[in-house]
Amino acid sequence: MKKKLLALTFLLFKISYLSAQEILMVADEFPAMEILAKGLQEQEGLSSKIIAQTDLPQSLSGYQAVVVYIHKDLNPEPEEAFIQYANAGGKLIVLHHSISSGKRKNKDWFSFLGLELPKAEDTAPAYKYIDDMNMDIVNLAPTHFITTNKVSYPEKIKYQPEGTSKSSKLPGFNFPKTEVYLNHKLLTPRTILLGFKFTDPEGREWMQDRSAWCMKVGKGWVFYSQAGHYAQDFADPTYVRILANAVIYKPN
Repeated sequence: MKKKLLALTFLLFKISYLSAQEILMVADEFPAMEILAKGLQEQEGLSSKIIAQTDLPQSLSGYQAVVVYIHKDLNPEPEEAFIQYANAGGKLIVLHHSISSGKRKNKDWFSFLGLELPKAEDTAPAYKYIDDMNMDIVNLAPTHFITTNKVSYPEKIKYQPEGTSKSSKLPGFNFPKTEVYLNHKLLTPRTILLGFKFTDPEGREWMQDRSAWCMKVGKGWVFYSQAGHYAQDFADPTYVRILANAVIYKPN
């Protein structure tokens, strides 16, 4: 009997340990997350489980990180589960359209993330998205683990950070065809990691320091990256390396 109890205890410990090393990806567009999961496995040996938000487990606390990649409606129950997970000490990784206009109707999502998407009638520049853009992404945090650990930037891109008067060439990479989100209004402090640059169909050049950021929430933290509309975006090795760093990052 004692041997059986010891064996059961060991099994439960092993299951708990394996879960703690696993990433949970909650998505409604699965090919993109399948590509990302493969890249995280190849680059950092990270194991991922991909589910729909309707299949959310009773508790998220056992996962190393939870990735949210939801294009359509974010249901109230997962919304609350993600917030509780991060506040309790988890790493919540929010990607692309998980911050978009459809989430305005969610009760707590934007207030939890400390941001707004201004409408056309607001005084702030209105949020909008533009598809099929050639977008550059630049490193705005040259000493941060997420943007530097094992990251090889293939390009130097001329960029002028917001609030500055000079441009310089910064390490970066390029997505030749993707969707860009403009004018996220950030209301609370956070660490800005990446900026984006592109030229819209009218010929106007845009540069905004809002491509990726991270911040403390409760006992945990949130990482957001705006890039990733198409599945092939997650095949880019520089981008995958940055996302792998977000998973393994240990904040002070």
